[in-house]
Amino acid sequence: MKAIAVKPGVPGSVHLVEMPRPSVEEVPKGRGVLVKVLRVGVDGTDKEINSAEYGAAPEGEDFLVIGHEGFGVVEEVGPAVSDLKPGDYVVATVRRPGGSIYDLIGTNDMTTDDQYFERGINLRHGFLSEYYVEDAEFVVKIPRGLKNVGVLLEPMTVVQKGITQAYEIQRRLRVWRPRRAAVLGAGTIGLLATLVLRLKGIEVVTFGRSQRPYLNSDLIEELGAQYVSTEDIAVQDFAVKNGAFDLIFEATGFSPIVFDAMQALEKNGVLVLSSVTGGDRKAEVPADKINLDFVLGNRVMVGTVNANREYFESGAKDMAAAVLEYGDWLERLLTHPVHGLENYEQLFEALTNGNGVIKAFCEVA
Repeated sequence: MKAIAVKPGVPGSVHLVEMPRPSVEEVPKGRGVLVKVLRVGVDGTDKEINSAEYGAAPEGEDFLVIGHEGFGVVEEVGPAVSDLKPGDYVVATVRRPGGSIYDLIGTNDMTTDDQYFERGINLRHGFLSEYYVEDAEFVVKIPRGLKNVGVLLEPMTVVQKGITQAYEIQRRLRVWRPRRAAVLGAGTIGLLATLVLRLKGIEVVTFGRSQRPYLNSDLIEELGAQYVSTEDIAVQDFAVKNGAFDLIFEATGFSPIVFDAMQALEKNGVLVLSSVTGGDRKAEVPADKINLDFVLGNRVMVGTVNANREYFESGAKDMAAAVLEYGDWLERLLTHPVHGLENYEQLFEALTNGNGVIKAFCEVA
């Protein structure tokens, strides 16, 4: 079968490879699930792996199959699998267990191990292939009504985890009912965060760099949220003028904005960081004031990355609710389809150019 791979450590090495088709017998105890891949989304992680910023091949291999945003249909299951059957639409989780106590209790996204295992990212092959096989424990069934948007579930889980963790942290307050939220960034994650917060009935202001109107701002406003360009007003200045935010979800990839966000939080507010930044930017900040406000105002900052099965399942529920409430809104995020694994160069062109791209994805089958 065909797959798209890189040679870790070699910049710009993305290429097509031929691999043996996997079988359910590869998974112990009859728990195997063979999945025919239908679509795979790509994002900045894939771009960074191809740039050799990180990523490692599985042991004994000299290449890594990339792609962690998979969506497919079950073709065969092992004899011990009862909750999935051929014809089911599915998405596989990404992180695999290591050896820490958190891995052992199913929260492998919280591992304390120095070495981690992620399909398509580190030490495990990804989903940009014609087929993959996986243990049923890591395969999540998707409602048939979501078959056109199921490829968005993995990025949705980043949002699910971040917002869920914000509520979980603030259980310490006994009552925490955020009324106003800000989303920083209007890309895929920012759009999905806006959606989830609106489904909760929260007033949302989403900040992006571009001037409205354009597709992203239109999508935000269709949810009943407000779009604001940071070219017009900074996040902190907006909060001073219009009121601080109970919850801020950051999804910009621009680390200095974090310090503005810290100063735009209401008392008892939570700032969720989802950007993975690998640069060396520096910023001068009013450190004493930020520290004082966080201590006296019971403010919290927390990071979210990857997700376990819990967030895949809750993400599917919110996506189903979104289809009922907002129709084809999710489908409109899928802006750049590329047909066939052999056209992998087009996928990376979409990632690099980025002009008008919300989500680029490969139509594998």
